[in-house]
Amino acid sequence: NKTHTLCVRCGRRSFHLQKSRCSACAYPAARKRTYNWSVKAIRRKTTGTGRMRYLRNVPRRFKTNFREGTEAAPRKKAVAASA
Repeated sequence: NKTHTLCVRCGRRSFHLQKSRCSACAYPAARKRTYNWSVKAIRRKTTGTGRMRYLRNVPRRFKTNFREGTEAAPRKKAVAASA
């Protein structure tokens, strides 16, 4: 005697058996059900409000294609600068 079972689309136990409708994602409707009720809470907890120990360095590492442990090739001495 369960009212809700697992939803095929979102995987949550929100699919109402008699209504044949998911209360979380509105399946089988084509449009996914989303609400933005806790905007302020999301803003408080979102990425970037903490240390971001790992994520802070990702853009810099991305520039070199995530290469690590290589040594830069020695640059030739600038002869033109002394002339």
